[in-house]
Amino acid sequence: MSLFGQGRPFLDALPRQDRESLLSLGAPRSYDPGQVMLQERDTGTFVLAVRSGWSVVSVSTERGARLILALRGAGEVIGDLAAVDQGPRSATVTALGPVEATSISGERFRHFLSARPHATALIMRQFSARLRSADNERRSLASETVLRRLAVRLVELAERAGRAGKDGAVVVELPLPQHDLASAVGATREAVAKALRLLREQDVVHTGNRRVSVTDMGLLLLLAEGRAGPPPRGGPGVRPGSGAGPGAEPAEEARPDV
Repeated sequence: MSLFGQGRPFLDALPRQDRESLLSLGAPRSYDPGQVMLQERDTGTFVLAVRSGWSVVSVSTERGARLILALRGAGEVIGDLAAVDQGPRSATVTALGPVEATSISGERFRHFLSARPHATALIMRQFSARLRSADNERRSLASETVLRRLAVRLVELAERAGRAGKDGAVVVELPLPQHDLASAVGATREAVAKALRLLREQDVVHTGNRRVSVTDMGLLLLLAEGRAGPPPRGGPGVRPGSGAGPGAEPAEEARPDV
């Protein structure tokens, strides 16, 4: 599953007049870092139209752990599934940093959609993209190494939330600690720490406090595509076309998406 929504965010894809009409139906809300915006299994049906900031979508597992499904930023509407089917919330959404949003009741949101078939089509396309992404994630958890899944996540973060750094590096400064990165990969923190160590040893990334600098995007892309693998400890450098590689960690905690 991609951490980011596919295509343009829902609000950005709406015509300006419709976007303004939707936002006028709600009230502004502010969230502090770490504050829960939506709670899994809650029966509320309001939606949140995110105007600024980043939030993280997660579900709890039977083992009591947390699995991160997605990151949602400005222009996204969250809570739309419960608003449409009026069932319990399927996930928890937590503010990563300060978030500004507009809260719109589920009833008003449904009326907005019913009066605008093109908006309904956008929501249905979003549901479809998430379902396809979930299917891909189940396949990834069952068959890909932790290293490859981590590379995929780092490429996504660099492309969608990175900024240009020194010497061509791409710097990602989202407040996503290592245990959350592990939750986004679907692996243990120890397995992700080992994969990050391999990437640092090969000078593919540099890590800091909630900061990752991608110093070799080309090689990271090869790893994400499964066309390069790490060497044995003390061996030669990363080799394109070597598959998962002998130093890769096998997939851990492989389980279907919730």
